[in-house]
Amino acid sequence: MRPPDRETLVSLYRQMLVIRRCEEQLARSYQAGLIPGACHTYVGQEAIATGVCAHLRPDDAVFSTHRGHGHALAKGVPPRQVVAELYGRATGCSQGRGGSMHLFSPEVGMMGTSGIVGPCILQATGAGYSFKLLKTDRLGVAFFGDGAVNNGAFHEGLNLATIFNLPVLFVCENNLYATEVPFAYASKNPEVANRAAAYNLLGVAVDGNDVLAVYRVAGEAIARARKGGGPTLIECRTYRTRAHAEGMREAGYRTLEEIESWKQRDPIAAFRKQLLARGYRAGELDKIDEEVKAQIQDAVEFADQSPWPDPATLMDHIYSSPGV
Repeated sequence: MRPPDRETLVSLYRQMLVIRRCEEQLARSYQAGLIPGACHTYVGQEAIATGVCAHLRPDDAVFSTHRGHGHALAKGVPPRQVVAELYGRATGCSQGRGGSMHLFSPEVGMMGTSGIVGPCILQATGAGYSFKLLKTDRLGVAFFGDGAVNNGAFHEGLNLATIFNLPVLFVCENNLYATEVPFAYASKNPEVANRAAAYNLLGVAVDGNDVLAVYRVAGEAIARARKGGGPTLIECRTYRTRAHAEGMREAGYRTLEEIESWKQRDPIAAFRKQLLARGYRAGELDKIDEEVKAQIQDAVEFADQSPWPDPATLMDHIYSSPGV
């Protein structure tokens, strides 16, 4: 595929910043007691959602995990709706009913996040099967962590997608830990990509902190799927630099030195250096950051001023309407 043009490069940089600034704000909001329930941030993994979703259309279906804020933002859910949802407000993308782990926005193809490990793999496979029956070039995308690859859903999904040659992209965000369990301990085969060979499926490992590498690999896989070339498993090797969830410990199961070493490989800082080396001006990139900060501040103010869900609507969206 052709290298990204200037407009695409700037868009990738901006999208990663939107995710990072939004997540940093959500962490502060959680600490201030403004977010009920859990809050799993995507800090450190921004290059993956950004690089993959840059190739997706609104009618492509994305299914995600408990750590899904970044996927939702990259797929097109506005920061206002993401922040409002975590605040439990009626203006959230799930109308305040889902919170951090249940983000839905079918309008942009964000078909849901879930705290259950693994089902997104089967859901994306089902979407791919539907798209093939409908004879469209749409595709299903599953984002999941390394903890999901030891679940039956992973093997069932890959096997079924291969049997029917479905337009599905399986994106494993291997951040080395499933909650606090090291992947190297949980599996004697810590290489996710090579598991694809068992199903005669294409598996590719990529540096998940390199947005251009993710963009290239995902672009090739998505283009191939749209043309009937079938599914791909992409292992994006990355790291979350915050705790598994806000309020949990950051170290103990991993060392502070390990965390710091990965912070030195920050995907946004690395991409900024690449852009500067390509001739972009520091002031130009700083301006983008200021614009993004203002956008996230606007999202916080919007969420804070939004109404709570009306108790009278408690039973809405549980049963389908008659005749539908």
